[in-house]
Amino acid sequence: MILNILRLLNDKKDLIWQMTVRDIMGRYKGSFLGLTWSLFNPILMLTVYTFVFSVIFKSRWAGEQNTGHADFAIILFTGLIIFNIFSEAINKSTTLITSNANFVKKVVFPIEILPIVSLLSSLFHAGISLIVLLLTILFFKHQIHVTTIFLPIILIPLVLSITGISWILASLGVYIRDIPQTISIAVTILMFLSPVFYPISALPLSFQKVVLLNPIAFLIEETRKIICFGMSPNWQMLTIDSVISLLIFLIGFSFFQKTKKGFADVI
Repeated sequence: MILNILRLLNDKKDLIWQMTVRDIMGRYKGSFLGLTWSLFNPILMLTVYTFVFSVIFKSRWAGEQNTGHADFAIILFTGLIIFNIFSEAINKSTTLITSNANFVKKVVFPIEILPIVSLLSSLFHAGISLIVLLLTILFFKHQIHVTTIFLPIILIPLVLSITGISWILASLGVYIRDIPQTISIAVTILMFLSPVFYPISALPLSFQKVVLLNPIAFLIEETRKIICFGMSPNWQMLTIDSVISLLIFLIGFSFFQKTKKGFADVI
């Protein structure tokens, strides 16, 4: 199965690239600033976070005595970047097939790539946000931790799990039209059950175990460790998470392949 997926990605890489560019540019089509919005949005959000949490609330990250007020906004924004990759791709996945019905009716079109295109678009915007984040860290801290180079490794299980879940939700969204609304609510709830606004260590031990059941909680914490605190990832847990993510990826692809045969009839 893995070879089939790799063959699909290789054969359709040009199409995936073209559709990703179209998806990114289409978001800003007709706007005055165009693609500049992809840079302006994270700068604006990080500025707002820094002002609100450092000036108004004078917040400090729980358990970190040496962090300044601006550090809270940086740590918060780091978690949001990872969560936004997940939330944007997952929310879009539920309507990927129904909103591209014309592709479903084309026998030669590989509709399996639609969730991949959506994810790549989310990763592009996350990449812009990451650049803004690193420049902000450089401005306030005057250095970027060398452990930041481990970020692509942490993103591997995130990408695998999101793609697998997206395939499943894209398929279910065809047959169950309540899926988009249900997932939208679930993702909102998941944001508050994720260590975005707080570290897991700030929770009681019993609640920590519940939060860690969240598929992206561990990855948010690990991303903060390498970018904000200069710590190495938990390689053992990262390996386990990668294996689980690979299983989700394969299950999602298999589920999509088995259910896509009825898309044309339902749509």
